[in-house]
Amino acid sequence: MSLNANQDGPLDRAFAILDFVAGQLKAVTAADIAKNLDLPLPTAHRLIGNLESRGLIQRAAGTKRYVVGNALVVLAGKTIGSAFRTARRHAVLQNVAAEIGEQCEIGIVRNNVVAYVDSVRVTAPQGLQFDPGHSAPLYCTSTGKIYMSMLPAKAREKLVRSFQMEKHTDRTITDPDTLLCVLEQTRSAGWARTNEEYVKGVVGCAVPILAPDGTLIACLGVSVPAARVTYEELQRFREPLMNAAILLSETILQADSDFA
Repeated sequence: MSLNANQDGPLDRAFAILDFVAGQLKAVTAADIAKNLDLPLPTAHRLIGNLESRGLIQRAAGTKRYVVGNALVVLAGKTIGSAFRTARRHAVLQNVAAEIGEQCEIGIVRNNVVAYVDSVRVTAPQGLQFDPGHSAPLYCTSTGKIYMSMLPAKAREKLVRSFQMEKHTDRTITDPDTLLCVLEQTRSAGWARTNEEYVKGVVGCAVPILAPDGTLIACLGVSVPAARVTYEELQRFREPLMNAAILLSETILQADSDFA
């Protein structure tokens, strides 16, 4: 992917580097960046150095290859969170919560934890409430399972085996091999469920919100007391959540006329 004549300024080149690095499944060298963006190698090194100094890209541990930096990950999370906090998208969330009669929430993954950016509650609070600003582990949440299931197999296994999995309830999955099996099932099913794995007495499920190219943007989920809805009964939420996720995916690509 080379830059065209109208995209040859320093800022264009910097954004092109960030876009290229973020789109790769593995760390890349300065030479990879220069070649793919049709940049002179000295220019690529200079821009990479500027981006690295700002934490937007960083070297993979023990190598001279580059991956996205922590500052870019945080910025991406804030950007996605802000994009979902609009009246139009909140209305979609309100509608699906009203349709299924349970709390619904939108979650993203930031720094290997699930961060919730919006939620709608339609009943009196019971059990776990995923309100905006709340965070939760990847391995025992439906959103986390979807995120991990969509990673390439090697990256998924490496991430799972890096966890120090705390047993939040007697149903929390703490064995890496078991979790990897669940993630493979999640990948095949296209949605995820949790069975009292984070908070005792609370079950939940989530579906992915995807960009047109299939990239995971966020997840739409529901949390409900197991006394009211059993783990097996979560199946009935799948279709309305999927429909709402499609609407959310469509609105994320449209300019909003409101600034709620």
